[in-house]
Amino acid sequence: MDYDDAPSTARASFRKCLEHLSGDGKAIGVLTSGGDAQGMNAAVRAVVRMGIYVGAKVYFIYEGYQGMVDGDKNIVEADWESVSNILQVGGTIIGSARCKDFRSREGRLKAAHNLVQRGITNLCVIGGDGSLTGANIFREEWSQLLEELAAQGKIDKEAVKEHGHLNVVGMVGSIDNDFCGTDMTIGTDSALHRIIEVIDAIMTTAQSHQRTFVLEVMGRHCGYLALVSALACGADWVFLPESPPEDGWQETMCIKLSENRARKKRLNIIIVAEGAIDSQNKPISSEQIKELVVQQLGYDTRVTILGHVQRGGTPSAFDRILASRMGVEAVVALLQATPETPACVVSLSGNQAVRVPLMECVQMTQGVQKAMDERRFKDAVQLRGRSFEGNLNIYKQLAIKLPDSQIQKTGFNVAVINVGAPAAGMNAAVRSSVRVGISEGHKMFAVYDGFEGFAKGQIQEIGWSDVGGWTGQGGSILGTKRVLPGKHLEEIAAQMRAHSINALMMIGGFEAYLGLLELSAAREQHEEFRIPMVMVPATVSNNVPGSDFSIGADTALNTITDTCDRIKQSASGTKRRVFIIETMGGYCGYLANMGALAAGADAAYIFEEPFDIRDLQSNVEHLTEKMKTTIQRGLVVRNESCSENYTTDFIYQLYSEEGKGVFDCRKNVLGHMQQGGAPSPFDRNFGTKISARAMQWVSMKLKEGRGKKFVTDDSICVLGICKRKLLFRPVAELKEETDFEHRIPKEQWWLKLRPLMKILAKYKASLEVSDSTQLEHIRQDLEEPAAI
Repeated sequence: MDYDDAPSTARASFRKCLEHLSGDGKAIGVLTSGGDAQGMNAAVRAVVRMGIYVGAKVYFIYEGYQGMVDGDKNIVEADWESVSNILQVGGTIIGSARCKDFRSREGRLKAAHNLVQRGITNLCVIGGDGSLTGANIFREEWSQLLEELAAQGKIDKEAVKEHGHLNVVGMVGSIDNDFCGTDMTIGTDSALHRIIEVIDAIMTTAQSHQRTFVLEVMGRHCGYLALVSALACGADWVFLPESPPEDGWQETMCIKLSENRARKKRLNIIIVAEGAIDSQNKPISSEQIKELVVQQLGYDTRVTILGHVQRGGTPSAFDRILASRMGVEAVVALLQATPETPACVVSLSGNQAVRVPLMECVQMTQGVQKAMDERRFKDAVQLRGRSFEGNLNIYKQLAIKLPDSQIQKTGFNVAVINVGAPAAGMNAAVRSSVRVGISEGHKMFAVYDGFEGFAKGQIQEIGWSDVGGWTGQGGSILGTKRVLPGKHLEEIAAQMRAHSINALMMIGGFEAYLGLLELSAAREQHEEFRIPMVMVPATVSNNVPGSDFSIGADTALNTITDTCDRIKQSASGTKRRVFIIETMGGYCGYLANMGALAAGADAAYIFEEPFDIRDLQSNVEHLTEKMKTTIQRGLVVRNESCSENYTTDFIYQLYSEEGKGVFDCRKNVLGHMQQGGAPSPFDRNFGTKISARAMQWVSMKLKEGRGKKFVTDDSICVLGICKRKLLFRPVAELKEETDFEHRIPKEQWWLKLRPLMKILAKYKASLEVSDSTQLEHIRQDLEEPAAI
């Protein structure tokens, strides 16, 4: 979904620090309602710990609204330790239930009485649009409900006066990502992990037997899971509620499946959202599709319905970080709320946490369903937001190859190259750029083994079916090396001349960025380099200037988080143990910091925030105190290059010595396992979308400058996510923003999340908070959505 982009200068003037906010004398109730979603526990943990940190009382409301109506033992004060060890647990520890009683005024009257008795006038609701609508009705009726309770003699006039207003802040917990107003809801990314794990497993068996698989995923009213998983696995066909197939789809689909088989593809994957319909609003079922394929094509076809598997399992790193950020922001929003502040939802826009009016979001969400009911399907897709629409258009472009006769040839040759260390998602990026290039009429060339291979002439034309099945493959199929072009400029120029290369697409990390700078500088000597060049960031370190995210970083983060979970679990039988974990990243502390936030670590040592022996001593003392509680386990994350002298061994030995008799230590260096493995859904999707956008830019440049040489800075760019937008930034401009010695950008957005990690680990920290009056209104007309 897309938003007003408030001017950064105005926004900066609204900045204030958390120290100015106090929760003294306030009570916050937190509940989870509606369907459960992975990551809800991370949100509950963040609300409880942030609430306690600012001096408020925080209450668990068990079993959603039902617990609020029933009161008694269902509303219990939480302490710091009651949310320990829940970050990695799926579902919700405080329970969730659908509640009929709360829909009646009588039920809401009981709920108000139960809250007033405990002084709770701040509610944090984690649920879907139904749960949030219920919370808003409750808020609007609050003062009348209190008057009624006073009239019945259940509370006194003082209580009415003291608790006269209810503040409500919502967080959307829903695996369907069906809520307008946020790019991602809590649980969506984890549900995609479950779906992709199943699809990857099914693809191996389907290939063995040349089978067709019809997979049904959740999404009664929203096709997000179906669409994104189809994009992430390169499915042959997808059925969505918002975009039904055109009449006569049965024949079109069968032709498409048989064409794919003719291209030597040994399997077909069809993904169906459970709410899939045709253009007449009649349901399309998985069984119906299976029967059609068997009757028309005679293919061995199986149906797999994923069901509640998608709701279960451990939350992904993305969901844990998202929920933690939202939980902290929700508490800040409650502290800043006034009787005039409307109920709001804490949501994600690009990589920014923002607050949007609750009812505006609910009305828009309901508008999508209304459009579908009235068969206004184009409107339904647009109302879902630019991100959904973009996903759908890219899926169509990548899944359906037009006949050659229908593709207008441009006569341009575009080369694709991988540079630097391998990163999961690189292959999805290559597939996407090759197919978009072909569909736009270019001849595509693959360069093998980076710039070294380029100099040696390891270049071949690459076709549509050559990149089939690449999305789920880890590493780099084209091969990649850290070699820079500087030493081979003559040879590379000669190869570009020999193959008539008109544009270059680079996928890689900091080496690719340095390579781009070298090629830019060589334009004066070699006219072959006077062509459009674009780089898509792909590195586990996430250290490329010009982008907040890099392809591969999410997969590495999930590896770190999963490993930390296992390591913590290994200590469950051994009390008082502290683990020191070393992560990759060079001098960039992104993996260490975000891994620590996702795994619930006690400390994270990074290069960007210098530390000394006093800090280490203070961390040891903090852990010693922690060992006196029921949480007798510690986790410390260290970035591999955070300090020349405070090495992992040094920190391990220091902790072992200082903790003698209180806790013992273990260390673990995660190493190259962070670069390997199948790419996460986020990286597949991000790689696919950002590369498609890069190739569209290449086409636009080539069309604009037909026949001329490209010498301006804006023809050699890095494409990245910056806050809420996808931006093409000239490398010449990015030089100023780069610390070349340490291979990191001078400013990094994620450092603002550092205090959040410290607060949730019970350290005092200064957190910058946004202004209470800054509710943002949803808009549909932003030019370039960055949402994945």
